[in-house]
Amino acid sequence: MVAMRSLASKRWQTWFVVLLLGTVSAESDVVVKANEIAQVSEKWDGQTVNDLFGEYNRIFRHGNRNAASHLWARFLLERSEQMTQERLVYMFSGFCAVSGSPVRPSDYNRYKLTLDHVDGSGKVAGFMHYCCWPCVCDTQDFIKVDTRSVTTSDGVTRKYNFAVLGNPCDNAEELKRPFKDAFGRGMSTLEHDAAEVRCGPDGELIGAPLSDHGFVIINMFFDMPVSREQLPVLAESFTPQAGRISELAGVKYQDEREYERMCEDRARNGFNSGMGEIFRKVAAITRVQIPLQAPMLEGAPNNSGDACKADGSDSKSICSSTETD
Repeated sequence: MVAMRSLASKRWQTWFVVLLLGTVSAESDVVVKANEIAQVSEKWDGQTVNDLFGEYNRIFRHGNRNAASHLWARFLLERSEQMTQERLVYMFSGFCAVSGSPVRPSDYNRYKLTLDHVDGSGKVAGFMHYCCWPCVCDTQDFIKVDTRSVTTSDGVTRKYNFAVLGNPCDNAEELKRPFKDAFGRGMSTLEHDAAEVRCGPDGELIGAPLSDHGFVIINMFFDMPVSREQLPVLAESFTPQAGRISELAGVKYQDEREYERMCEDRARNGFNSGMGEIFRKVAAITRVQIPLQAPMLEGAPNNSGDACKADGSDSKSICSSTETD
């Protein structure tokens, strides 16, 4: 049984290696606002997302995981130098950025999205893994993309794309504001429903890793297996079909556009599915403001696909320049 789990882990880690298109970090004229995250000295032997799930009670010590995916991210970044970049990216696929729920990554919960980069440079296409489809809608409404440099076990520091939000603690009083629960459970507050969204004395979100532009990291935004120029363009006559699987360079996924009608219907019904309004209310406290035009951070992830290539067979991809555990 242990051997079978190990084999399954290796297979999923191999599939995720296509997402490892980072480059060595470089100097930038833009002031980097990422906070320092010290590496823990305790050795962590986690090999599968199940091992990450086993750390749940150590990660979430003050309440549930609602809208608190920044704490999953913190746990992994504190141990990045113990992991190859392949294993680091694989581990980031093990939780939902929106709900905070543990996720077992598969072709069927991988979604392609196109989100704004925080620096105003335009849209970025990438993948995310979700616990359920309503997270697509919430991502489109609130989540943006930024970078952060991360060092892995090979001693190399690379920039990765991350999914980010604004800091709710910039307006901490909103966490105490009563609201009517979308599922008919009466009145509540975010302080109660999202108890791990806690603010420090200096207005910081406790435990949150910050991106290069100073936003709250809630997961990786996984790279596409091809360059921007090679991305498929959907026809104007496209008809959404929720659950339909697409494939690109051997990687299977669902496209966000398949859920356009369902997202519209969910909004009309008060967001009464998925996490309801908990994540949305937290994310709406301090929205990320996209500048009209701003210089792009140098050393951003390399989406050229030079480092990795898909072999086109059974959704597997290999990266010749990346070590595996």
